[in-house]
Amino acid sequence: MTTIRSRSPSRKSTAKHPSARSKGGRPARQRHKHAAQQAKPAANDKSRRWSHEVMEHSDAMDLERDIFKTGNAQDIAESLKRSSTHSKRRKGTPFQSAMSMLNFYINRAGRNLPKSRRATLQQAKRKLREAFGREP
Repeated sequence: MTTIRSRSPSRKSTAKHPSARSKGGRPARQRHKHAAQQAKPAANDKSRRWSHEVMEHSDAMDLERDIFKTGNAQDIAESLKRSSTHSKRRKGTPFQSAMSMLNFYINRAGRNLPKSRRATLQQAKRKLREAFGREP
């Protein structure tokens, strides 16, 4: 006859794994985090602002200057349609290029975009769909 021995769940091991601690006594995850902070390249500012560079020097379409800053959704949609249909450098259809540029701007602004401007740009998306005959 065999007896089954069970460990009680209240019994916990207090020994820590030796690789969890570095020689300095700091936990390994903190050591790596600190090392990553020191190893940041000086060009990090440049890589963080790649989207600004795209907006300034994009070869996709020639946009009117400050078109996204206007308060009129209809003007934004008309300008994007005009730019995308006249561009010879786009890869997709004119509708795809225009909508992509509008979405890029909205996503680039992120949380810093005020609700009123976000609403205007969302309205511009609807107007753009109408201008291209994509929405009834």
